[in-house]
Amino acid sequence: MVAVDRCADDPRVPYPLATRADLESLAAGHPDAVLDFVADVQDVDALREAVALAEQRFGGLDAAVAAAGVIAGGKPLWEAPATEWEALFGVCVTGVANLARAAIPALLRQEEPRSGRFVAVASSAAHRGLLHLAGYNAAKHAVVGLVKGLAHDLAGTGICVTAVSPGSTRTAMLEASAQLYDLPSADEFATHQLTGLLDPDEVAAAVSWLCSPDSSALTGTVLHADGGFTA
Repeated sequence: MVAVDRCADDPRVPYPLATRADLESLAAGHPDAVLDFVADVQDVDALREAVALAEQRFGGLDAAVAAAGVIAGGKPLWEAPATEWEALFGVCVTGVANLARAAIPALLRQEEPRSGRFVAVASSAAHRGLLHLAGYNAAKHAVVGLVKGLAHDLAGTGICVTAVSPGSTRTAMLEASAQLYDLPSADEFATHQLTGLLDPDEVAAAVSWLCSPDSSALTGTVLHADGGFTA
């Protein structure tokens, strides 16, 4: 697996992003299986380099997961700076489209019968409006639209395209969301989900299953790994 991150903060969002040390730590935990690669999903040429590395080191590409995302908001849309919208769509939407542009040709290079997978991480915000997060709502709705369109483009190829829509998950991004609402802790979001807050491993398990051959009945659709938020 090639794990990709920009490893730098984004001045358009109000919280720190992952660092080079974070990415290196991930790869170090799985030295024979994970390669770390620094790239911004807004740079399609850098993503093509990451895909080429995967093909070179692992003999091809079986699945691609578009997981990069940022959160921004806290005000009505008309009061929010334009940079927030630019960050949300640049990372959450253009980032997904760029990975599709880079990865799908590699998935199509696999010998038939193919079982390639393209998975995008959307959000429960793609299915339900959230206060003072109109830009985030719009971006995540766009991710679902991309998935539906790509699935039709790949009909008959053996490649399935899906999205996972997580609910509130214990991550730094959720802590940033709590700050947008002036909440003392992200634990405040637990009451909105039937199962309470999710662990990142629970969402990762859903993504992993969608990347497997067992998910062949699903394409152009969304797996709601949201703890019952949209129930």
